[in-house]
Amino acid sequence: MGDRSVYRSVGQKEDTDGIARRVAQITVSAIKQMPVLASKVEGCISLGQGIPSFETPSFIREAVIEALRSDHAIGKYSLQPGLSELRIEIARHLQQTKGIRIDPEKEIFVSCGAMEALAAATATIVERGDEVLIPSPTYSSHIEQILFAEGKPVFVPLIEDQEWKLDLEGFKRAITPKSKAIFLCNPMNPTGAVFSQEELETLAQIALEHNLFVINDEAYDFLVYDNLPYFSLTSIPDLKKNLITTYSFSKMFCMTGWRVGYMYASARIVDQVLKVHDAFAICAPRVSQYAALAALKATNGKDGEGDRSIQQLVARLASRREIACQRLNNLLHVFSYIKPRGAYYVFPKIMIKEMGSMDVSLDLLYEAKVITIPGSGFGPSGEGHIRLSFGATEEEINKAFDRIDIWAKNYR
Repeated sequence: MGDRSVYRSVGQKEDTDGIARRVAQITVSAIKQMPVLASKVEGCISLGQGIPSFETPSFIREAVIEALRSDHAIGKYSLQPGLSELRIEIARHLQQTKGIRIDPEKEIFVSCGAMEALAAATATIVERGDEVLIPSPTYSSHIEQILFAEGKPVFVPLIEDQEWKLDLEGFKRAITPKSKAIFLCNPMNPTGAVFSQEELETLAQIALEHNLFVINDEAYDFLVYDNLPYFSLTSIPDLKKNLITTYSFSKMFCMTGWRVGYMYASARIVDQVLKVHDAFAICAPRVSQYAALAALKATNGKDGEGDRSIQQLVARLASRREIACQRLNNLLHVFSYIKPRGAYYVFPKIMIKEMGSMDVSLDLLYEAKVITIPGSGFGPSGEGHIRLSFGATEEEINKAFDRIDIWAKNYR
């Protein structure tokens, strides 16, 4: 089976003497743990962490190279909320894609990736003991952000046999006097679900009736397949006073390492979130903001270099989705799955009764040398599943599934 003691060293009892409870109670996500384990296993192929194989487009890199040569301020702090020019471009982009008018000076701030914006938002509105309603399964870091703010995640299971739909009645039942917010990712990581306009409008109504904040992660908003319509909570005017939405350049422009994203919310909320942003980051890296600015300037919604780059990215990921699903069709004795509608993940259900999600992920790592993420890291409803990313190259995806095919013969 291989030496699994390495995993034990990641998950072993920690020495938390003197460590703040809000830190001691959270863990490094399984998404980050599995590559640590895999670093000790030679020759692994990753279907794990959501890092697309594509490099940052050349038009972005060339713009940054030119700025490095010519702009003497590129190594300095920017304004705390971000470069004014970038915020103006973000407002234009959101009007173009979402049909909403935004004040770029007051309703946007540029963050160190969408993750920092989400963490700052959570820290701003969640107090000790506050309950935050969150679908399960969900992106693991959202859970840790709630816990770090000393809030309590209240999991509302998605309806798996209805293609991971929101359980709206479940949200209603979960609300108590301690409820403070709803946390949502759409398109969904890890399931690949894309929530309908009807679902989201009903969820917004629930939030408004109970005066709940909605923290809305739309990092994959551009990545929807099969010409499926995409509806954003930002399109509901009445929700604006309660809504905090974050976006990322990481996925759309293959800029995971640049660490730049942004938040859109009412001026009242942004003012408060900026206090947290200032305390932890001061500002997003200026060089990364230049890269983001170049990305948006080349994206006009029609025929810009950025538009062509996004179209090619979606087309190539759609092709990889087909490969992953075709290969899973040959593994239905060990995995059943729902074809993802968005993002670049599929979340198969494990059909081997005697094995949990960590068992399967460790088995695949040590026996097949394939990195996957155990579903237990994505909330209670994630157990019994694993997450596979199809962001790798087509060759890597096929090689990984070749290995999984051999492994799966043990369970016929």
